[in-house]
Amino acid sequence: MALHATGIFPPFGQPMGEALFLLATAYRIVYGVAGSYIAAQLAPDRPMQHALALGVVGLVLSIAGAVAMWDAGPAWFSFAVIAIAMPCAWAGGRLRDMPLRAR
Repeated sequence: MALHATGIFPPFGQPMGEALFLLATAYRIVYGVAGSYIAAQLAPDRPMQHALALGVVGLVLSIAGAVAMWDAGPAWFSFAVIAIAMPCAWAGGRLRDMPLRAR
């Protein structure tokens, strides 16, 4: 919403270029890692499992979104969003784990 409001993305309903889909993929990676880090940080125990559980939710929602919006953008974007769900979750959980291992 913020990228549409600032004019970086075109208004809703207008097509986006390939570079903007690449930008969308990049910010999804950042949000995926950050969200999984937060889930792991808030977990009472087994933080990596909580991060990966969030990754599974992201994977399911990404598949559903790809099916629903298949014609809305390039096919590589749908596949990329699906493909990054679990690696981002793992990275977020790993980031949370790193300071603990150093102690």
